[in-house]
Amino acid sequence: MSDSWLDDVKWNSEGLVPAIAQEAGSGKVLTLAWMNRESLATTVKEGRAVYWSRSRRKLWRKGEESGHVQVVKDIRLDCDNDTILLLVEQMGGIACHTGRERCFYQQLQGDRWVTVEPVIKSAQEIYGKK
Repeated sequence: MSDSWLDDVKWNSEGLVPAIAQEAGSGKVLTLAWMNRESLATTVKEGRAVYWSRSRRKLWRKGEESGHVQVVKDIRLDCDNDTILLLVEQMGGIACHTGRERCFYQQLQGDRWVTVEPVIKSAQEIYGKK
């Protein structure tokens, strides 16, 4: 398979593109992460979400520590070619490092952010530390 399709993506000045992970079954938006050419190509090759960790400056295979792998069912590119949508099966039902189903668990209520979704499993249980 040629990798010329990667040239169609509009990478930002850092060589990154935002990637939204959406649960294929429920349609819930799970998280937003970043991908570079290598992580997107690796995602396609491995069939699991592989992101670029901006803080660690390396590839990050979702679930490599937690076991909460995102199995990729479909990959889409938006109309401006600058955002990736991954339709995934979220293994273990937890996408967020806080132990919640998804990273978008805070809701604006009036003038403050309120946590509206429960922790399914504590970070201590998931990672054995923190």
